[in-house]
Order: sequence, then structure tokens, then C-alpha cells
Amino acid sequence: MRRIGIVTDSHSSLSPEAAKALGVYLLPMPFLIDGACYYEGVDLTREAFFEMLATGKSVATSQPAPADVVSLWDAALAECERILYMPLSSGLSSSCATARMLAQEEPYAGRVLVVDHGRIATPLHRSILDALEMIECGFDAEAIRDALERDRERVTIYLGVQTLEYLKRGGRITPAAAAVGTLLSIKPVLQLATGKLEAFKKCHGFQKAKLAMLEAVRADMQTKFAGELERGEIHLMAASSATPEETRAWVAQVEAAFPGMEVLCDDLSLGVCCHTGAGALGVGFSCKPKELV
Repeated sequence: MRRIGIVTDSHSSLSPEAAKALGVYLLPMPFLIDGACYYEGVDLTREAFFEMLATGKSVATSQPAPADVVSLWDAALAECERILYMPLSSGLSSSCATARMLAQEEPYAGRVLVVDHGRIATPLHRSILDALEMIECGFDAEAIRDALERDRERVTIYLGVQTLEYLKRGGRITPAAAAVGTLLSIKPVLQLATGKLEAFKKCHGFQKAKLAMLEAVRADMQTKFAGELERGEIHLMAASSATPEETRAWVAQVEAAFPGMEVLCDDLSLGVCCHTGAGALGVGFSCKPKELV
């Protein structure tokens, strides 16, 4: 039996295949599309998701059913003494709080530790990799949970979007602002901080948006995280809801902007794509937990 297992959800940008390769238990997240419930990676592919978005269907994230959560916990606990549950950030959903209540009940009390890491998409993927490394190093579940929660602010990621349509649908900008922005070819850059998606900068054209993101990342590294940068304690990340060709070109641009740094790149999680649509690109970094330095 494994000492500690990790359970997460598909908002982590992990595919079922990637999760299996890592030995991580993955909960498919539900989406409500025109009132019908679909599960990511089960009966909802990325291609179908973007097609539904493009045709104007109502697409929204939904909380997983408690029964689905504990069913996956049961499967994990059959193979692991204890588990770390790393769901979608509490900043974006109340499912983390629900999981904490479930984890206080038998038979989960003391065996399931819910991690409020404040992350989603590739930053959450990176945290899972850090947790796996800490498990290999012999840290106990409480130490890993505490490290990940302590470091929730030691991450930054920027997202550039091709269209204002989905921000308008989500109520993040007004229809009038979306119309004017589209007319002027405004491409907003968003910042994802502790699970919250916020406006960062408006750019005229997507090429300028990409340059603005790279400059913002460089500025954060050289100011707020200068010590970590000097010591080589930064993990560089990218994400994309664009085509494979556009994604490869973006990763190459990120690598050229930060030579010598390895880039972890994922398909942008569908939970974030609800707000960005297709064609979005992201870049950012997280810092290694102090325990792994």
C-alpha cells in the first residue's frame, strides 16, 4: 500500500492519461451546457467543448457531486494509507470548502487532507508535481499540505485572450465595452492570482498582448521573486487553448524570452476556457517549495 496518494480534478489540466502516468487519481469535472451535464474527458472532449462555445451554447462549470468525490476517495484509500485532495482553488469554487467538510467525517477524518492551494490549470499541475516530489523525499501529508498552502501566493500567471465575447458572457465586462474593444482590436491580458481571474492590461493586437505577458513575467521575477530567480528556484509554465501550431510557436517564444529555463506547457483547463474561449495563451511561473530547495 502506498503511503500517500494524490487526488485532484480535471481543472488541473491533467488528462486521464497524464494522471495515470503520474499515479494521480483524477476526478472528471462536470459542466452544464444548455442545462445538460457533461463530464470533462468522459463524454465531453475539448473539440466538442469549443464547438459548443463557438455556437453560442450556455456553458458553465459546476461543482462535483459529493458522492462522486467520496467515491474517488474510497478508491484511492483502498490503495493508499492517506491522501492529499487537491481540488479546484477555493477562490473559484466552494467545492474545496465542501470537500473539507466531507473530510471531517468518518471514514475520512485523519486520512484525507484537503489542500487549499489557491491554484488552477498549469499552476495546479505544477503543485501536484511538487507534492509528488515531497512524497518521494519522505515528507508526511501534513507537511506537504502546509507547504503548498503556505506557497499559494508564490505563483503568477498571465493569460492573453483573442476575443472579449466570453468575458462578456461571464459578466466580467459589459456588452458595450466588448463591442468597442472588438472594434478597436483590444486583446486583454488577464492575471490569474490565487485562483481569481482579474484584468491586467489592454493591448492593441495579440502580438502586443504576448509581449506584454512576457514582460510582466520578467518584471515579477526580477522584483517580487528576485531571490528565487537568482537561486534557480523558479518553475516556468505556459498554457494554451490555441491550435497545436500556435502553441508550439508560443512555447518557443517563451523559451527564447527566458533562455535556459524549462517550460511546462499544458492545454488550458476547460474551467478557464469558459472565460477565455479558444486561442488563449498563458505564461507564468511558480516557486519551488522551500522544502525542496
